[in-house]
Amino acid sequence: MLARKVNIAYPIILVVGGLIVSFIPHMPAISIDPEIIFVIFLPPLLYEAAWGTSWKEFWKWRRVISSFAFLIVIVTALVVALASARFIPGFTLALGFLLGGIVSPPDAVSASTILKNIKVPRRMIAIVEGESLLNDAASLIVFRFALIAINTGTFVLHEAAGSFFIVIILGIAVGLGIGLIFYAIHRWLPTTANMDILLTFVEPYIMYIVAERFHVSGVLAVVSGGLFLRSRSYTIMGSRSRFRGEQVWSTIAFALNGFIFLLIGLELPVIIRDLGPGGLPFAIKCGLFISLLLIVLRLLCTLGASAFTVFISRFITTADSRPGWKAPLIFGWAGMRGVVSLAAALSIPLFLRDGTPFPYRNLILFITFSVIIVTLVLQGLTLPALVRWLNMPEPDYQRSPKEQEIILRKKMSMRALDVMHQRYGELYRNNCWVLSLESGLKSDVSMLGQIKFPPLNPGNGIAVPEADGAKEAVSISYADYRMVSLDLVQAQRQLLHELNKKEELDERIIRKYQTLLDLEEERVVRQFGEEEGF
Repeated sequence: MLARKVNIAYPIILVVGGLIVSFIPHMPAISIDPEIIFVIFLPPLLYEAAWGTSWKEFWKWRRVISSFAFLIVIVTALVVALASARFIPGFTLALGFLLGGIVSPPDAVSASTILKNIKVPRRMIAIVEGESLLNDAASLIVFRFALIAINTGTFVLHEAAGSFFIVIILGIAVGLGIGLIFYAIHRWLPTTANMDILLTFVEPYIMYIVAERFHVSGVLAVVSGGLFLRSRSYTIMGSRSRFRGEQVWSTIAFALNGFIFLLIGLELPVIIRDLGPGGLPFAIKCGLFISLLLIVLRLLCTLGASAFTVFISRFITTADSRPGWKAPLIFGWAGMRGVVSLAAALSIPLFLRDGTPFPYRNLILFITFSVIIVTLVLQGLTLPALVRWLNMPEPDYQRSPKEQEIILRKKMSMRALDVMHQRYGELYRNNCWVLSLESGLKSDVSMLGQIKFPPLNPGNGIAVPEADGAKEAVSISYADYRMVSLDLVQAQRQLLHELNKKEELDERIIRKYQTLLDLEEERVVRQFGEEEGF
């Protein structure tokens, strides 16, 4: 609420607020078991992000997303490893890779929370959200390999590279396989809305745990399975399940994100007390150094990727052959760190396999916390000003969101009229409720300026049935109205599915009208359904 009041992204307020609360006298120390931090937080947050991702935009920008999610994450981890091993006394290369894997992935929650509240091209949000789905997997794979190297004392590059791709491919396969099982459950078993929602909570945990059990990427399992089920949600779930599920999931994701950002601030004093040699001043220097290195490195990567895109577009087709410098600058400055970095840092074990304390654990935690706080506060507070200064136009959609909505409403009303005239020609002439539905559709199309219709003939009989024998007539009218209305909703839903394949229409707007159709179906069933006594 305070974040909304002062118009600042809520992750920033939560981190700062948690830090302030942690210094209140007699506050208990906050500590979380490293073994369970991934299992509790990551699966539902990744799954919710996958369900909110536009597959159309994800595929359109797949090259940019993939390059930043894998190549740039690995480059970032390598640079951080070399720099930390060079400038932090006693820091090994394996510890450097561990730190690099932790701090390399930007956080989509922070960036998208800020970008959605300012005027920015849709592609920026799509790339940031798509990148976050995959870069978490890449960074955590680097993190796991570094952890193994620290525990065993050995690291073979070609074996690690081969295992890297195996972990990715098999992780996606596990997610899709489990997704197919739940697809069958949703579609062919008699589930209710409550059952569907509960199943969506079970799905990410099963995908993640099964994948990790076979030592492949649990993150990619959840992401691939979530994208698969989301793309088929209008086939396997009813309108009530979709509508209620979205409300439940948005609340749960908001609560989990809020808690994890608050935890960042609350944990910091505990880490400070056990920093070891060099103490707090040295840890602050290390944190600021790594933070600055990450900011500069990401900016160089985004601008370099733009130059490479211009070059490679001579040989292959790219989504945008002239990205310029403004979009890469915004994209680079939107590289705030957050949830995944915190979860990875907190999951570092307290002891090595031989029972000795994990080296530099608290320093790594402090550097991670510093990177999160510095990037959130510095970049998060200045990103809106940077976007307004650059003032980028929308390069992907020729029509404004309002114009796109008018087009959708016209096409939806015209499709409904076509279906009504083809299938229910006699019915809408003799049923007052169905006739009123046709009249409303005609008025909507006429108002939107697509076509003009003559006024309705007053002799068509829109009058309500007389009191004598009215109950049976009204019951029949309601049943016909319910049948026609639900059929029209289904026809309009199919139209939206077809229109979503067109690049000139924003999927966010299409999803908005899909939700409105779900609401309309819910209204008709509740108001005119048999269970209500009609």
